[in-house]
Amino acid sequence: MAEKNIAPSTARSSAVMAAGTLVSRVLGLVRTALLAVAIGNTGLVTDIFSSANVLPNFIYLLLAGGVFNAVLVPQIIKASKQPDRGREFVSSIMTLSLLGLAVLALAATLAAPWILRLVTSLNESQLPLGTIFAYWLFPQIFFYGAYAVIGQTLNANGRFGAYMWAPVVNNIIAIAGILLFITLVGTQEANSFSPENWTSTATLVLAGSTTLGVVLQAAVLLIPLRKLGLGLRPSFRVRGAGLGQTVKVAKWTIITMVVGNGAYLVYTKVATIASDARPTYAAMNPPEIIAGHLNLETATMFYMIPHSVITLSLATVLFNQLSHAFTEGDLDGVRKTMSSGLRAIGVATVFCSAVLVVLAGPISMWFSGGSVASAAVQGQVLVLLAISTPFLSATFLMNRAFYADEDGKTPMIMQLMLSAFGIALAIGAAALPANRIVFGLAIAYSLGNLASVLVSHIFLTRKLGGYGAGEIFDAHVRMAIAALGSAALGSAALGLLGGYSADGFAWQSLVGSLVSLVVCGSLMAVSYFYMLRLLRVQELDAFLAPLVAKLRR
Repeated sequence: MAEKNIAPSTARSSAVMAAGTLVSRVLGLVRTALLAVAIGNTGLVTDIFSSANVLPNFIYLLLAGGVFNAVLVPQIIKASKQPDRGREFVSSIMTLSLLGLAVLALAATLAAPWILRLVTSLNESQLPLGTIFAYWLFPQIFFYGAYAVIGQTLNANGRFGAYMWAPVVNNIIAIAGILLFITLVGTQEANSFSPENWTSTATLVLAGSTTLGVVLQAAVLLIPLRKLGLGLRPSFRVRGAGLGQTVKVAKWTIITMVVGNGAYLVYTKVATIASDARPTYAAMNPPEIIAGHLNLETATMFYMIPHSVITLSLATVLFNQLSHAFTEGDLDGVRKTMSSGLRAIGVATVFCSAVLVVLAGPISMWFSGGSVASAAVQGQVLVLLAISTPFLSATFLMNRAFYADEDGKTPMIMQLMLSAFGIALAIGAAALPANRIVFGLAIAYSLGNLASVLVSHIFLTRKLGGYGAGEIFDAHVRMAIAALGSAALGSAALGLLGGYSADGFAWQSLVGSLVSLVVCGSLMAVSYFYMLRLLRVQELDAFLAPLVAKLRR
C-alpha cells in the first residue's frame, strides 16, 4: 500500500540532505587523516588539542543543543500558521538565543582553565597549552548555536538542504588550515611536537582555522535565511511572543542533555584509565598495544556515519511531518510516518552495520598510522560498536515523536533510566583489566542502544498505541537475513584477500586495505540488494527511488 512507504517528496529532501552529510563526512575523514599527518595520532600535543577541541561542541550540546535541535521546529511550525508567518516569534527566539549563546561562549572562554581541570585528564604540565587552545576554540560555542538555530528555522520552513551542506564549508576550511600548517610549521614526523617546542604560529594556524570553519558554517546559512523573506529583525520581546510553551519544553530537554552528557563524561573518564595504562603494557615483554580513549572515539566516529548520513537526513524531514500531524491532531498520520520512517532507515543502517563488522580491519588500517597491531585493536572496538548501529538510529527517530508533540518530559524520564543503566555498565567496565576496559565500554554502548529501543518502544506505545511495531520488526528481520547473507559473502572474499592473516594482502598496505574495502564492499552491496529483492523487502524501492530518479535525469 502506498501509505506504507515514505512520500517521494520526503525521499527527495532526505536524499539532498544525505548527499550533503555524506560529502561532509568524507571530508571529515580526510580532515582526520591529515590531522594525524600534521600532529600525529598518539602524541602529547594531539591529546591536548583533542581534549580542548571536543569541549566547545560538548558544552554547547550540554547546555543548549537539545533545545535547538529538538524543541524549536514544532514551535516554529506552529507560529508559521499565524498571519505574520511566525516573524515575531522567530525574531524573538533568534535574538534571545544568540544573546544567550554569546554570554555562554564568553563565560566558557573566560573559565577555560577551570573547565579543562574539571572535565579532562590533562596534568599541570599540559594545562597551559590546553588553555591556549581553549581560548581559540571555545568561541565556537556561539557559532555552533547560531548554526543550529538558523538551521532549524530553515528546516521548519521546508528548506532542508543548506543545513546539511553547510558543514562541507567547515571541513574545507579546516582541511585548508591543516595543509597550511603542514606547509608553514611541518609535520609530527619531522618535528616531534611537544608543549615545549610548540609555537604561537602553530596555534594560530591550527586552532584559528578550526574555529574559522565553524564560523563560516554558521555564516553561510544567512543566505537561505534571507531568502525566506520573513523580515526578521532584532526583538527582545518576551511577553506575548509565544515563548511560554518553548520554555516549558526546553527545561525538560536541558535536563535530558545534562543527564545524557553526564553519562558520557563517566565513559570518558573510564576510558582514560586504559589510556593511562598504555605505557605499562608497552613496557611488557613482549609489548602489548591496548585500546584507549582515542580508539573508542575513532570507532564511534565510524559507527555514527550511517546514522549521520541516513538517519539524521530522513529524520529531519520526518520531524516536520510529525510536528504538522500532531498540530492537526492526526495521530494516524503520526503512526504511519513513524512506521514508514523506521523501516526506510533500517534498509541502510542494517546493511551498514554488516559492512562495518566485516570490514572493520581494513577500515581501521587507514587510521592507525600503518600499524597492523594498532589497526587490529581499533577494528575490534569498531566491531563491538557497529553491531548496534540500527538500534542507535531507531531510537533517535522514535524520540522525535515525543519532541514533535512538544513533550520534553518523557524523553527526560527515559534518559534518566538509560543513563543509570549506562553508568552501571561503565563502572563494570572500569573493573576489567586495563587492556579490556575499552572493549567493555564498546559493549556497554551497544547494550545501551538496545535498551534504548526497548524503553522507547514502551513509552511510544503508551503515547500512540499500535504504531506498526510488528510490521517494523518483520521488515528488520528480513533485512537482517539479507545482511547476514551479504556478510558471509564479504567475509569469504576478505579471507581470499588475506584479511584474517597478519601478513595477508589486506593488512600489508593502505592500498591493500583500500582494494579489500572496494572489492568486499561492492560484493556485499550487490548481494544485499538481490537478497532484499528475493525477500520482498518493499522498503528498498522507497529508499532508492530518489537516487534512481536523479540518475535518470
